[in-house]
Order: sequence, then C-alpha cells, then structure tokens
Amino acid sequence: MDPKDRLIVALDVDSEEKAIQLVDKLKTAVRFFKVGLELFSSRGPSIVKELKDRGCEIFLDLKLHDIPTTVSKTAASLTRLGVYMFNVHSLGGYEMMKSSAEAVRIEAERLKMERPKVLGVTILTSMGENELNKIGINDSIKAQVLRLAGMAKEAGLDGVVASPEEVQEIRKRIGKGFLIVTPAVRPAWAGSNDQKRVATPKTAIEAGSDFIVIGRPITEAKDPLSAAKKILEEIKL
Repeated sequence: MDPKDRLIVALDVDSEEKAIQLVDKLKTAVRFFKVGLELFSSRGPSIVKELKDRGCEIFLDLKLHDIPTTVSKTAASLTRLGVYMFNVHSLGGYEMMKSSAEAVRIEAERLKMERPKVLGVTILTSMGENELNKIGINDSIKAQVLRLAGMAKEAGLDGVVASPEEVQEIRKRIGKGFLIVTPAVRPAWAGSNDQKRVATPKTAIEAGSDFIVIGRPITEAKDPLSAAKKILEEIKL
C-alpha cells in the first residue's frame, strides 16, 4: 500500500481556520484526516464538507455510544456526510453495533453512494490496567480488546480502533480484511503525551495496522509537512 493510504492526521484543533491551515499545508502528502469531537463540536458537518472539497478523506472520530436506536439513526446521518469512515464504542454492545452497521448499509444503498466504513472503538489508548479495574473490568486490557474486536466483527463492523499493543493479536485471531486503525502512534523523536499504550509508526504497521493516527507530532511541528513526510518514509514497506 502507498504510505499515503495508511497515515491519518488528527485535526485535534478547536477552529475551522486552524484545521484548514493544517490541511492546506499537508494535503500534498496526506490524504486522510481525522475530525474529532473538539472540531466537530465547534464547526459541525460543515467542516466535513470543507475538507472534502479540498480532496480529503475523513475519519470522523465521534465514538458514538448510546442505545441502539439513537446510534443507528446517527450512523445513517453520518453516512449522508460522505465520510470515509467513522466509529462507535464497542462497549455499547452487540445490538448497538449491529444496528449501526445495518443502518449505514441501508442508507448508502438508498442514496446510491459508497458506504462509509464503521469501526468499533475497543479500549481507549489513554487507559491502563488500573483505570480499567476502577470501572469494574477485571480482565487484562488485551483480553478485553480481543473480546470487543471479535464482537465488532460478528456484529458486521468493518474493523476496530485499537492500540499498537493489541494489533498483532487481533490480526492473528481475526485475519485479513478486518480494518485495524491505530492511535497512540508516536515517532521515536516525539513524546507520548497523554497516551499510555504507544508504538512507533513502523512498529504499528509491521504489527498489522491498516491505518495509523498521528496528531501532535505533525500538527505541532515547526514544519508539519516535513514531519508528515518523515513519517511516510518510515512506514514505506
């Protein structure tokens, strides 16, 4: 795969102006951008249109988590935005994931458009074993992630969001054709910030990640384009 088809730059900023400035600096080298809660809450669906008009593909990272009816209706609405993929929380349960996947398929067929890919978030990369235990989950992180990944696959989702530490085992158990999107990826020359389960771009790709999500090491660099190109060179296999 072309490295440009593996790197997602996280636009974790609070304004459309900042997001557009970053995209305009990076779009010659970067195809995929992540729009998260901060930016989407600030600008709403209009930011997706702005970025798509610039030729970008969007990973809409809203981590939907509610009752199945609410999430499936929201999933249908997100389908109409034309994003490349979006996510729901696997901890919302099997029925929530299944109904979301079905709603997306039906809406895409109705509109005769390409169906966005739906991912299940497993365990947030900011969480460690202690945090998991405090909310009453006593399994290891890896065991819980593998359970949720299997449930997401069974529910008809296209893949999962999981930390670099679980990628190899997910790929081994579920096989090819199931997307793994990996946040908490940090080049060796960048800090880990608030992420706990991290890996370098090359390590994540070699473990089996389809996409890596990188934010601050690129967006806060003095030269974001040079930083992105350096990462793209690292993951060229």
